[in-house]
Amino acid sequence: MVVYAGQGDPRRSMSLLWRDAGPAAARTGPGPKPGLSVDLVVDTAIELADAEGMPALSMRAVGERLGRTAMALYTYVPGKNELIDLMYDRALAELPTDYPADEGWRGAVNAWADDLWGFYLRHPWVLQVSQARPVLGPNEYGVLEALVRALDGTGLAAGELRRVVGTLFHVVRGAAQTIAESRHAAAATGVSDEEWWFARAGVLREVAPDFAERFPMVLRLEADQAAGWEDDGSPYLEREAKRTFEAGLAVVLDGIEAAMARTQRDGAR
Repeated sequence: MVVYAGQGDPRRSMSLLWRDAGPAAARTGPGPKPGLSVDLVVDTAIELADAEGMPALSMRAVGERLGRTAMALYTYVPGKNELIDLMYDRALAELPTDYPADEGWRGAVNAWADDLWGFYLRHPWVLQVSQARPVLGPNEYGVLEALVRALDGTGLAAGELRRVVGTLFHVVRGAAQTIAESRHAAAATGVSDEEWWFARAGVLREVAPDFAERFPMVLRLEADQAAGWEDDGSPYLEREAKRTFEAGLAVVLDGIEAAMARTQRDGAR
């Protein structure tokens, strides 16, 4: 399930995202009922999505959790499209907006990536909000600002830095999405990972008896993986996704260091 942000009325959505705190700013129409606010509606929607996933989200479901009708919520949030924008940005508020430079830019970026990784796993529904159209909220910009600030000491040009930032987001989000989907797969299909692999691995050996001859390099990957396998108690796919995240992040950071050295060499000429 992919959800696209920014589908509500632009002015109403952006006004809610960037609103000042306070009850007067929290209302979007007449007739407010005591005890409700934009923040309460959004927090309740986040709790619902965390517990039951994005498919369970509706104005009616949020209203039921609050003991109100869906119509009562429209006083505070115009509709589900605007609600998703607000949920996404508000959830991001739990992430730090600054990282100490004690361990240099590399330590700061590692900390940023670890925090974002943990955030995605706490709120897997966020991964269903497409990045094709950003929310453009203050907390979304805060996460971006924190990363760019951490990378400021690299000396990379703006264009190169922009690509690095995009790559780092993809590395963290992609690996976290694998874990989120693997956790959901058994419940969605009724088949555990072990059952799925056992059934198909046996059939694969039957239908492709020459697999080793046709795909020797793929087989090498499997052999190397088996040799370094350690059971830490976590599901196999989760363990591999975590290692992929760590390895991919290290490669990107090594690449940044190489780019920094190249920039210094070019500047010295």
